[in-house]
Amino acid sequence: MREAASRTAMATSLMRALHSRSDASPLLDDPWGDRLIPNSERDRMSQRILTRMNSEARARALLTPDSILDEFLRTNAAYPGVVIRSRYAEDALRQAADRGVRQYVLIGAGFDSFALRRPAFSDALDIFEIDHPATQLMKIERIKECGVSLPESVHFIAADLVKEDLATALTRSSFQRNEAAFFSLLGVTVYLTREANLATLRAVVTCGSEGSELVFTYVDQREFAPGGSRSPHNQNARAVATMGEPYVSGFDPKEIAKDLADVGLELVEDLDGNAMSERYSGTSANVLQPPASLHIVRARVRSRLGFGAGG
Repeated sequence: MREAASRTAMATSLMRALHSRSDASPLLDDPWGDRLIPNSERDRMSQRILTRMNSEARARALLTPDSILDEFLRTNAAYPGVVIRSRYAEDALRQAADRGVRQYVLIGAGFDSFALRRPAFSDALDIFEIDHPATQLMKIERIKECGVSLPESVHFIAADLVKEDLATALTRSSFQRNEAAFFSLLGVTVYLTREANLATLRAVVTCGSEGSELVFTYVDQREFAPGGSRSPHNQNARAVATMGEPYVSGFDPKEIAKDLADVGLELVEDLDGNAMSERYSGTSANVLQPPASLHIVRARVRSRLGFGAGG
């Protein structure tokens, strides 16, 4: 994974941890979100934030240096969606596990800490974490530095999915294609082309037996039109692009059911940012409001395609 993409994975981990310790009734308890990110990396992130401030704002921030990173993360537009998508995915995973699903595949796992923070739940599953070798190695080394050993049921699969398809990556593990699985693809589709996203969805159908499920996030395609917040003409989008993470594509909410059906998936639920907030507004003390253009989808494999199809 590119350095900038690793920064995103680290920021996501820190956002989950920040929510866990700053909300009186958090949607999830993730103390590992902080522990998995080395202090040296957090210091670098804080320094990058400071360099982008004007002199007056920098002077104020330096009065409380420990809060620089937390304040940046808390006010980031991605923060509410990161928290809710993690909770939503694990709620859906729980329902799948209650139906007997025993395989959990995290596509673009980053610094996800599910196996560390929820052992009573995760120990009953075979967990397959797929991510770029550089990001995954950083995570594995950090877990060792924390003096923790994960059970043998957690499988790390190093793969650059730009160069290798999901089905091929899973063949290098003990994943069972003839058994149902639960897949998550969180915070990834916005950085892939439409063709790459559809190929990934097809690969999920290829790998997952009938009844397998997928939870993924996407951004309304209208946001990529001129003037939209994800448009390459938008200042924020340009800033992200300079770090090596250009926004690339989204989906049309009016067409998402058809897009899924075309690859062999059945739409179960599609929540926009407003519906996501409403779903959990009575659970958390602080109301989290993702952008309305952010969506989270739950879909189910309705048929099996040939092993090589669409990967």
